[in-house]
This record gives sequence, C-alpha cells and structure tokens, in this order.
Amino acid sequence: MMMAFDAHGDTSDEALMVLYANGDRPAALALTQRVTPRVLAYAARLLGGDRAEAEDVAQETMLRLWRVAPLWRQGETKVTTWAYRVATNLCIDRQRSRGRRRQLALDDAPELADGAVGAEGQLQEAGRMAALEAALAELPDRQRQAVVLRHLEGMTNPEIAAIMEIGVEAVESLTARGKRALAAILAGRKDELGYEGDRDAG
Repeated sequence: MMMAFDAHGDTSDEALMVLYANGDRPAALALTQRVTPRVLAYAARLLGGDRAEAEDVAQETMLRLWRVAPLWRQGETKVTTWAYRVATNLCIDRQRSRGRRRQLALDDAPELADGAVGAEGQLQEAGRMAALEAALAELPDRQRQAVVLRHLEGMTNPEIAAIMEIGVEAVESLTARGKRALAAILAGRKDELGYEGDRDAG
C-alpha cells in the first residue's frame, strides 16, 4: 500500500526517489513540491528573471529526474545537487540559443519576506531585489551561477563545486569575483536603494 502524501514529511529526498522508483506515486508528489520551487527560483535568477523560460527549465529538470529514478542509488549524490546541475546546463543552453539575457521585469522580483511592513518599506525592498536581480544579470554566467548558489540558495562551496563540476578553489574564486563585480555595479545606487550607511561585509 502506498503511503499518504503527509507521511513523507520527514523522508529524505533521496529516499523519496527510491520510493518513487518502486511505484510510490505520493513520494513523487512530495519530492516535486520540495524541489520544483527551488529549481524554478534558481533558473529565474540565471535567466535574468524570465519566468516562462524558468518554468520550462524546472519542468524539464523534473522530467529528467523521473527518468533517472529507476537507476538512483542513495549515497552517490543529493537530489538537489543533481537537479541544480541539470538546471544549470539547461539555462546555459537557453542563454546560448537566445543570445544575451533579457532585462528583469519588476513583476518577476521575488516576493517580500513576511516581516516586511509598510508600503514604503515594501517598495524599497522590492527595489533592492530588482536591482540585485538586474545586477546579477550583468555578471558573466559562471560568476552568476556561483554567487546565486552560494548567497541566495545557501549552498556550501563543495556542493556548488559538485553542481558546477569544478573544484572548490574555482568556486571560491568565481564567488569572490562575482561579489566584487556586484558591488561595483550597485555602488552608484546605494543612496537610491536606502543603503546610505551600509558597508560591504566581505
């Protein structure tokens, strides 16, 4: 008998993959609801805020995940590492085929945190996020990937190295160069964005 969807709340992503491969369809639903939003947000950042293309990337990533499920071996790699690697490659393919990235639309900016209060504060925060997204779009592809994975997705350098299929030192270099480039791009907009007293922590 298949487990109910709610019963999978404490099950690891990798265990859900194995359950799905063995015919547990609620496991697939649970994993889809965990992984898809993260892949979608990541792809949107890599694609300069193009939501439609990001949705295509997320869908294709999940389809490929289900295709490899019967061969999945727990302990070899994390589901999220595999999914981010596939999404990264799909985004690179799309960027190459369409030429340069499109500008971020304000409507595509991420939702504000629940703690944000006041219309002025919300507008300022939305402006900050839009500026960050637009600045990210100006970075070279590899720097943007490393910065997004490290500082927006919260991944460790070894995890990023596995996703990008490079060494940890290369990740550190890409992240450092990306942060410096972002700081330079945003330097002239600190007052406008409400960062008058802010300093780059590193």
